[in-house]
Amino acid sequence: MASTSNPTALSFDNTEVAFAGKSNRELRKAYWLFRVMNSHTVVDVGTHLTRIAFQIGLPVKTLVKRTIYQQFCGGETLPETAPLVERLAQNRVSTILDYGVEAKESEAEFDQNVEEQRRAIAFANGNRQVPYVSCKVTGYASFDLLEKMHARQPLSSGEEAAVARLRQRLDQIGAAAAQSDVALYIDAEESWIQDPIDTLTEELMSRYNREKPVIFNTAQLYRHDRLAYLQQAHERAEQGGYVFAVKLVRGAYMEKERERARQLGYPSPIQPDKAATDRDYDQALQFCLEHFPRIAFCVATHNETSCMLAAQGALDRGADPHHPALHFAQLYGMSDHISFNLAKAGFNASKYVPYGPVRDVIPYLIRRAEENSSVAGQMGRELGLIRTEMKRRGLK
Repeated sequence: MASTSNPTALSFDNTEVAFAGKSNRELRKAYWLFRVMNSHTVVDVGTHLTRIAFQIGLPVKTLVKRTIYQQFCGGETLPETAPLVERLAQNRVSTILDYGVEAKESEAEFDQNVEEQRRAIAFANGNRQVPYVSCKVTGYASFDLLEKMHARQPLSSGEEAAVARLRQRLDQIGAAAAQSDVALYIDAEESWIQDPIDTLTEELMSRYNREKPVIFNTAQLYRHDRLAYLQQAHERAEQGGYVFAVKLVRGAYMEKERERARQLGYPSPIQPDKAATDRDYDQALQFCLEHFPRIAFCVATHNETSCMLAAQGALDRGADPHHPALHFAQLYGMSDHISFNLAKAGFNASKYVPYGPVRDVIPYLIRRAEENSSVAGQMGRELGLIRTEMKRRGLK
C-alpha cells in the first residue's frame, strides 16, 4: 500500500519526541553518564578497573548496574525487561531482545544458551512489542571450531559431530522463531569465522524464509567485501525461492580486525577509511530498496544520514513506512532522537536491548563505552541533544 506520508516531515532534531520516555531524573543521569564517556582517559581507566574488580571479586555490581548497565541493558532476566519493553512501546518503539552473554566453550553452556534463546522467543511470542530476538552463533559452538570451518581445515570426527550439534541447535531456534512469528537476527562476528556463519544462516533462510522474513543475517559494511556478499546472497535467495533478509550495520571489531591482519601479514578486510564505509553502507541501502520487499532489511545504524536516506528512499518508492520488510534499529541507551522520531513518523523502529547477568554482560558494556568514546562526534551529538531537551524543560 502506498504511503501518503511526507518524507520532509521527518526530523531527528525534535528532542521533545526523542526524550518523551525519560523523566527529568533519567535525563540528568544520561547527561552525566555521556559526559563521563566523552573522556577517553576516564573510559580507558574505568573499563580497566571494572575488569579487575570483577576478576578479584570486589563488590562493584551495584554501582555498575545503577550506571552504565542501566543505561544500555534491559535487566538481568527476561521478566526484568518487561517494564522497559512497555515503556518503549508507549512511544511506538519496539524491542529487539538480545541475551548479552557472550562466547562460551562447553557443550553444556551451548545447550543452556539455546534454552535461554527459546525462552526469549517464547517471551517475544507473548508480547507483540518484541517482534525480534538476536543471537550470536558463538553462543552455540566454540570459536575454534568456527575458525577451522572458515579456514576449510579438515575436521576430526569429534568436530564433525560438533558441527552437527551446532546445526541442530540453530534449527531448534529457527523453528521456534518461525512457529512463534518472531524474527531471528543472527549477528555478524569476526571476519575469520564469518563464512560458516553466513552459510549456516542462509541454510536457515532457505528453510524458514519461504513466505516471509524470519531469519536475518548481518552484513558489516566496514568490510570492503560485504556489498558484493549482499548482492550474491540476494541472488542465491532468488534462485532458491526464499526471501533474503539482512541487518545492515557498519561494524564492531575494526581495531581487532586490523591488528590481526597486521600481525599475520594478510590484507585487512576493513575499509581504508570511514568515507568508504559510509559509501558502501548507503549503496547497500540503495540495493535493498531497489529489491524491496524481496529483500527484507533492518537499517541498524546510529548514522542520521543513512537513516534519512533509507526513510526517504522507501517513501519515494511509495512504500508503506510500516511495511514489515523495512525496519530501523538503534542500541538501547543511544540515539533516541533517531529511534523515537522514526517511530513517530510511522516507521518500524526498535531498540536493541541486551539482557543478562551484570558480570556476563560486562564485555558488551565495555565495548559500548569504548566505541562511544572513540566515535568522532557521537558523544557531542548525544550531549547536545540532551542539553537542548533539558533547556526546553527548564532544567539545570
